[in-house]
Amino acid sequence: MQFSEIIGQQEIKNRFVRTVNEQRIPHAQLLRGPEGVGKLALAIAYAQYICCENRGISDSCGVCPSCVKYKKMAHPDLHFVFPVIKPAGKSTVICDDFIADFRTMVLENPYFSVNDWYAKISGDAKQGMIYGNESQEIIRKLSLKTYESEYKVMIIWLPEKMNITCSNKLLKILEEPPAKTVFLLVSNQPDEIITTILSRTQHVHVPRLTENDIVVSLLKKDDLEITQTDALHVARISNGSFLNALSVLSEDDENKMNFERFVMIMRLAWQVGNRKDHASLKTLKKWSDEMAASSVGRERQKNFLSYAQHMTRENFILNLQQPDMNYLTSYETDFSRKFSPFINERNVEDIMKEFALAERHIEQNVNAKMVFFDLVLKIIMLLKR
Repeated sequence: MQFSEIIGQQEIKNRFVRTVNEQRIPHAQLLRGPEGVGKLALAIAYAQYICCENRGISDSCGVCPSCVKYKKMAHPDLHFVFPVIKPAGKSTVICDDFIADFRTMVLENPYFSVNDWYAKISGDAKQGMIYGNESQEIIRKLSLKTYESEYKVMIIWLPEKMNITCSNKLLKILEEPPAKTVFLLVSNQPDEIITTILSRTQHVHVPRLTENDIVVSLLKKDDLEITQTDALHVARISNGSFLNALSVLSEDDENKMNFERFVMIMRLAWQVGNRKDHASLKTLKKWSDEMAASSVGRERQKNFLSYAQHMTRENFILNLQQPDMNYLTSYETDFSRKFSPFINERNVEDIMKEFALAERHIEQNVNAKMVFFDLVLKIIMLLKR
């Protein structure tokens, strides 16, 4: 993958090129920023530029033996670590068990979410993790001599998913790696990484994409039939994420399902709180049980709670009569025009806190039935303010 294939982020590209040309490549860097802005693609393009045998002024050549192998994600000195889901009945699992799937996914489209990845390798909504035995694989691979390039590159996608055993075992090699070794950590939630790893890396903040970058990229895609007006609208509501833009265009099923769940919980909570509708309370109890079911899974539960925080924030902004600051799809806007008056300065902070607390409890494996029923009871009270 070359820098020219990546949407926007010219400042970051220039920074990476400069470190190579000035021969001062940091041994451990953390690319941090929102999901869908191209962090993983940047890490791969950076690695390709480092290993390219005939570098240009601003990009890899794309045709040397090293670049040809990078195009297939199969260079022997390029290594990947990413969260995986342990299959039932299997005691140990490492990333190499899923490397073929990971390569395929990146080559198809490097702008994908962690939920897309979990769906590809598992088909359900279990939580993925980078397990403790992966650290032994990392140390083993990096202890070997390089095969073809001057540098060995280890890309760790979502280091926040490393369990504590894996994180602690990597501290020494992160601080004192073998010569000519580069670590590139790619994180959506750096606050969840242990501080001892954060302190051993040089941080690179990857910002949100500009609306113009997203518009240009959408118009260039051959598989999309989209007018410039529609592209401008999509770019605006995508909030700087190309992944969000693609989701809006595809009318993502999970996004619509989260929207329907949000509408249901808010309507029923209002009916219970303001009309004393006990039948709606029973429906809310049934809703909380359905959300807690194992078939939904903790990743989708967290995804819904994150979406609910987004909708709460957007409805409050809409209630303040600031439509230019809203990032809502057409069907979300239709609902929010009527619902937004119920999200006001008296309850918005507490509603956001309750959704965020529920998300944290789900992450910590608290009983989901208790979490969701407690949540709906609190939402009933907060909507009355």
